[in-house]
Amino acid sequence: QRVNVTVRSGLHMVLSGSAEPCAQLLVSSIGVVGSAEQNQRHSARFFDVLTAKLGLGPERIVIRFFPLEPWQIGKNRTVVTFL
Repeated sequence: QRVNVTVRSGLHMVLSGSAEPCAQLLVSSIGVVGSAEQNQRHSARFFDVLTAKLGLGPERIVIRFFPLEPWQIGKNRTVVTFL
């Protein structure tokens, strides 16, 4: 209920000046990605999964964290603030 995943494969992407295979993970969440300490732990876990599943080196992966507030997410005809 709290996780949504979108995968877009086949996009042209350049990372660190190289067009070799790479990946970018965008993570947004309410109250889970709001500090460097939290994101360091999440980053390590995501890198473990992504390097294993995609066969990429960690230098070919970038993770971007976006902390959200409950009023920024609409659900069930309202916003999460009121759910």
